[in-house]
Amino acid sequence: MSEPIPVTRAVGHGTAKLMPDVDRERAWLLTVDGAPQSYVDLDEPTHLEFEYARRLGHVLDVAAEPGVRLDAVHLGGGALTLPRYLAATRPGSRQHVVEVDEKLLELVTDELPLPPGAGVTLHTADARAWLEAAPDDSADVLVADVFGGSRVPAHLTSVAYVGEAARVLRPGGVYLANLPDAAPFAFLRSQLATLGTRFEELALIAEPGVLRGRRFGNAVLAGAHRPLDIAALARATAADVFPARVEHGAALRDFIGGARPVRDEDAVPSPVPPEGAFGIG
Repeated sequence: MSEPIPVTRAVGHGTAKLMPDVDRERAWLLTVDGAPQSYVDLDEPTHLEFEYARRLGHVLDVAAEPGVRLDAVHLGGGALTLPRYLAATRPGSRQHVVEVDEKLLELVTDELPLPPGAGVTLHTADARAWLEAAPDDSADVLVADVFGGSRVPAHLTSVAYVGEAARVLRPGGVYLANLPDAAPFAFLRSQLATLGTRFEELALIAEPGVLRGRRFGNAVLAGAHRPLDIAALARATAADVFPARVEHGAALRDFIGGARPVRDEDAVPSPVPPEGAFGIG
């Protein structure tokens, strides 16, 4: 049998490369301009390699009883890692993936096709524009993992954007976002304050080293109109190879402090990551 070889293709936001994992037979790493974007194991879609992806997966696991089907919206496609995960853990779920980079989506679907019956519908569109046109009360979960290059676009950080997300979610729905930052966490605090304008329940999941200001890194934010299973989340994230901490309630309110919600006219992209923060090799 011939060994898989890397695939390189120009996409809308740079140069994308799919590189096979030498330790897993049908696993691939997707990078764009050298920065890791997604990791997929076609034989084991429940394997989530990246820390932030596992944390998003933990929240998806507690969003409903095990095996219950969900209607999901994913803003940002990558290699379709989380849609594959949800299709495997909650068969029969209906999912929409919104990815602005058509050429990236073509690369992924050409080289790493979704399994038959995955229940995933792909859309090439701007995430906020698609969301604004989506029907009310149509999703159980909404996952935002959108990066323009290495930064979250400004128009996906405001009260108006969060209002659209809340409108599309059903009353018991859960909003999730993958956001990067570092101390003193001006961006992260403002995003939590912004989520708090529409969601009563908030949680933050991040590695202790990031929260202590030791390094730049990803944090997962969750928002809902109902209580989340914080105890189950804390157990799952603490058991990871790289454990994370769940901040919630009074501790999270203290973390937010006096941060103000973000208006469209004041919105800025997430901070520029320091050189090498998300590189490989």
